[in-house]
Amino acid sequence: MHRYRSHNCAALRKSDVGTNVRLSGWVHRVRDHGGLLFIDMRDHYGMTQIVADPDSAAFKIAETVRGEWVICVDGEVKARSDDTINAALPTGEVEIYARNIEVLSAAKELPLPVFGEPDYPEDVRLKYRFLDLRRETLHRNIVRRTEIIATVRNLMGGVGFTEFSTPILTASSPEGARDFLVPSRIHNGMFYALPQAPQQYKQLIMASGFDRYFQIAPCFRDEDPRADRLPGEFYQLDLEMSFVEQEDVLQTIEPVIGDVFRKFAEGKPVSETFPRIAYADAIRKYGSDKPDLRNPIEMEAVTEHFAGSGFKVFAGMIANDPKVEVWAIPAKTGGSRAFCDRMNSWAQGQGQPGLGYIFWREEDGGVAGAGPLAKNIGPERTEAIRTQLGLAAGDACFFVAGLPEKFSGFAGDARTRVGTELGLVDTDRFEFCWIVDFPFYEWNDDEDKLDFSHNPFSMPQGGMDVLENGDPLAIKAYQYDLVCNGFEIASGGIRNHIPELMVKAFGLVGLDETIVEERFGGLYRAFQYGAPPHGGLGAGLDRIVMLLVGAKNLREVTMFPMNQQAQDLLMGAPGYAEPAQLRDLGLRVLPTKKEE
Repeated sequence: MHRYRSHNCAALRKSDVGTNVRLSGWVHRVRDHGGLLFIDMRDHYGMTQIVADPDSAAFKIAETVRGEWVICVDGEVKARSDDTINAALPTGEVEIYARNIEVLSAAKELPLPVFGEPDYPEDVRLKYRFLDLRRETLHRNIVRRTEIIATVRNLMGGVGFTEFSTPILTASSPEGARDFLVPSRIHNGMFYALPQAPQQYKQLIMASGFDRYFQIAPCFRDEDPRADRLPGEFYQLDLEMSFVEQEDVLQTIEPVIGDVFRKFAEGKPVSETFPRIAYADAIRKYGSDKPDLRNPIEMEAVTEHFAGSGFKVFAGMIANDPKVEVWAIPAKTGGSRAFCDRMNSWAQGQGQPGLGYIFWREEDGGVAGAGPLAKNIGPERTEAIRTQLGLAAGDACFFVAGLPEKFSGFAGDARTRVGTELGLVDTDRFEFCWIVDFPFYEWNDDEDKLDFSHNPFSMPQGGMDVLENGDPLAIKAYQYDLVCNGFEIASGGIRNHIPELMVKAFGLVGLDETIVEERFGGLYRAFQYGAPPHGGLGAGLDRIVMLLVGAKNLREVTMFPMNQQAQDLLMGAPGYAEPAQLRDLGLRVLPTKKEE
């Protein structure tokens, strides 16, 4: 028999009754039932119940073991009685009567519980991550992550992609976040950068004549953490394709992502179609370029119904500025003053003056609007709004007014709040959409200049003509995001592969040809020697796993994450370098300047 085990802790079944076996694993918990000791023993695969009775030679050792001790058990498989079968366990019809127990490793008093999974302070969980990872839910999430990535690899190979690896030590690249810099010992005073994404390399792969590339790529960004983004590093499905237009990329990746979700959704419906929604339409309908389509609420402009009305606040704004609009947020089933007042209070808590509303109720055999706005604008306008939005008695509507670019984000938050509060969001499904036609440029108020709004390597719609003759802020790009349940899970574009176009596009943000060649020399040179039209995307694997396992935080699907302060509490990183290391690199650490 093997030194440590003949079976794992999930393998034994009723057909094994009478077999002598050896199992090794962790003591999950110990229970004393009237002299009999029951040990739930756990390994990576599952759980098996061990029984030690007072007549067994193993009993004295069984009395000493505690939670998370590692033991090896020899014994006989016996069937449980009908009233003790545990249907929740694959091994629940059997138990092992121990003849011998060997302690392989004892455990100190635990700094956090493994059994039961109660909430526990995150700093303790991360410092003792090796214990945290033994907890059932987190352990299962990490295994599921591996299964999802393996499925992605298989599916990508099935649609003609080849996996290539790209360098980790590279040059700085403007991906929209800060780089992690790595000092060079050989080239004193110079630095490598960890890749924010393999953007330039994957385009160079296309310029090198390879047709369909992908990799499970580590990406490094020195940015502030949040629930859906980890500090430091993350992984993405990175891909690029040659001789394609935008729709080719979307149609290629849709079935891959769709099949991954259908395989791991555990019965939850997955949208069969991935609608294309223009960025401008997404902002107007949902107040976000990451809309959660499980929420059925769609906002509409109702400016005309308030223009010249008795509600002087909105009417005055409309009269004074033709760009002012009034948007409606319909709230089916929300037609009570109590709910409307709660939403108004919520808006004030968000720093807004309030949230105007109308609610409708049955009155004299018909439907009538109620609330201060209804009184101010009158029954005809109130009815016109109700008709436009398809509302009925028992429904309500909320209104925001001003310049859309200023209030659209708040309106989107209000839409989300209404849908959630009223239970309109079907949380047990996955709804996808593509957001397309992003603005190519945006205005940077802080620096009073034009900036790229998304990816600087994308192709502008309209090519050189629109760059030379169009309004830069009106130019759209061949860029697209894939959104699921309100989360952006992928982003990409058709690339600008024409050198002259590339120089012109960067020139409009103040970067001339010399700077383009200096910063992106490899890519710029490659485009001058015959580059195919190409495009691709990067899909965030961490977010995909988070959605599929129902986690609320990326740290629940990542094996060894940092905390919110970008610290690895387990390994003690970041840490101070030794003076000798700094001398080798020609570096000196300056003291932090104290603010006066």
